[in-house]
This record gives sequence, structure tokens and C-alpha cells, in this order.
Amino acid sequence: MWTRSSGRRRSSAGAARSCMRRGPSPGGALVTPVACACPCGHAAFTVVEPPLFRIVCHCTICQRFNDAPFADVLIYDAAKVAAPAAGTVDFDTYKPPPNVQRGKCAQCGKPAIEQFRAPFFPPLTMVPAAVHAAGSALPEPVAHIFYDTRVADVADSLPKHRGFLPSQLAFGRHLLAAKFSAK
Repeated sequence: MWTRSSGRRRSSAGAARSCMRRGPSPGGALVTPVACACPCGHAAFTVVEPPLFRIVCHCTICQRFNDAPFADVLIYDAAKVAAPAAGTVDFDTYKPPPNVQRGKCAQCGKPAIEQFRAPFFPPLTMVPAAVHAAGSALPEPVAHIFYDTRVADVADSLPKHRGFLPSQLAFGRHLLAAKFSAK
């Protein structure tokens, strides 16, 4: 089973500093549902099944959206996430085409949830690690993507994919592996 490093809620910056703490492998059992909420608690929602995988993205869009050196996100099948109540999250598109809608809490302005919709891909929901309830079991990340645009080096043994195509292929490989291993 995976564990969080502390029982207290962390800010995006705190999550960025500590996301590389590694726990046991993602093969552990996750007790669901898991409550998720932004730091102020206004944008609250639930995930009802374990994530497909966890990944660390260093792209400049994630840096800007999270106001952090990288995004530490868990990837879920969209149908496995009970969306936040209407009006609690303000969604925005940071780059066309609008494949990813990035949502921040309408009250505190912190990242809460992201929705990915693209042709030939299943609908996905990306949830920052920091918004999962304190004490939630989280898997360790599987890789870094867009590492060429990193703000600082990360000292861990995870694969580090540089550039658009290698990063997209790595994400796709992890998605396919997770989808086929779940069947």
C-alpha cells in the first residue's frame, strides 16, 4: 500500500518540494472512495477507484498552472471521478487545442482538477497529488515528462523524458499499460 509522508495538507509548493519521497510500489491496494479538495476545501470531489498511474510533468504550462516547478498528478479514468459541484472550479485552457481543461478553485485559486479530452484517447481526469485527503495512499510516480523544461534537477531514479514527442509517447505507454493491466 502507498502512503503519504505526513498527515497534514500541503500547498502546491509543499507538494512540489516533497513529491519525490518514494513509497512502496503502486501495486498496493487503494481503499476507495478517496476525498479530494483544494487547500480551502471549497472545490471538493471524490475518486472512486485507484488511479491509472502517477506522473511528474515539468512542462511550462504545468509550471504556470501549479505555480510550482512541476506538476505531480495522478491520472484517473474520468468516469471514476465524481466531479466537483458546479461553480466551485474555474476551468481554463492554457494552450489550443483545448485538450486539457485545467481547473482552479473558484475561492482560493489553487489547482484542483484537470480534464483531458482528445480524439482516440479515453476521457481522463488528472488530480494533483496535494489535493488527495491527508493519509490517502498514493502510488509513487512512474516518470518525469517534459524534463527538458525543468526549473531544477530532480535527484531520483525515475525515467526522465525530454521533449514533446518522447514525453507524449511515455505518457501514452503508461496509459496503455495501465488500461491493459486493468483488464
